[in-house]
Amino acid sequence: MELITPGFIVLFILLGAAAGLLAGLLGIGGGIILVPLFLHIFPLIGFPPEYYVHLALGTSLGIILPTAISSTFGHRKRGNVDWRQVGFLTIGGVVGAVAGSHLAAGLNGRNLQLLFAGMQILVAGRMLVARNYLPPERSTRVPPWMLVLVGLCGGSFSAFFGVGGGVVAVPMMVILVQLPIHLAVGNSSALIVVSSLAGMLSYIATGSGEPGLPPWSFGYVNLLVVLLVAPLAMLFARLGVRIAGRLPHDKMVKAFAALLILVGLKMGYQVLF
Repeated sequence: MELITPGFIVLFILLGAAAGLLAGLLGIGGGIILVPLFLHIFPLIGFPPEYYVHLALGTSLGIILPTAISSTFGHRKRGNVDWRQVGFLTIGGVVGAVAGSHLAAGLNGRNLQLLFAGMQILVAGRMLVARNYLPPERSTRVPPWMLVLVGLCGGSFSAFFGVGGGVVAVPMMVILVQLPIHLAVGNSSALIVVSSLAGMLSYIATGSGEPGLPPWSFGYVNLLVVLLVAPLAMLFARLGVRIAGRLPHDKMVKAFAALLILVGLKMGYQVLF
């Protein structure tokens, strides 16, 4: 299997541009876009069937990492990151990410794909029926155990499914911890840096030594795909943010959520039937 071909390079450059643009337009993490696309493309280019689901998750985390770093710096400039809180979130995030990635690595690809399809449908359903519920903001210092719990849940979800984890961490910080929404989003970006790094390293470790992995693979992370997709994903995410201001955002989110449900149903059907 020869990976470095003009067709391969063009394919993943376009994939990075499309994923970044959609992520910027819709305000969601790139993982929920990248993983289904990888699951469709990796078999077509000859990735071993027993590994391509794990490679999709690990490689997705490798792409999310630089995007989350860029996002965190942006939120920090606006004062939307509380480093004390991030410290406790990190404790739970590292433990959760290591546990989530090891659990995912222990499952076979078919079961893992079925679980991802179910997660995708649930997330899309939440996007369709989302309500902007903002409880009263906390007036006292947040107990550390709450932040560790949020980090644990967000890190586990991120590493297990190869996505950012903000879909879990942000609602927990707003509803359970009662943080302001802008601070919750900023803290979540910092948490994703830690959880995606820990998850990526765990996927590298658990996949090391597996026979027959594609070239440029470090465990279950394909470095070539990361290098091709990540720069365009970051660049086009910023473009997507600019375009989003001129389009009806709610309608776009609803339409994309419906598409995610269809994709999730298709993924589940392929596994079951």
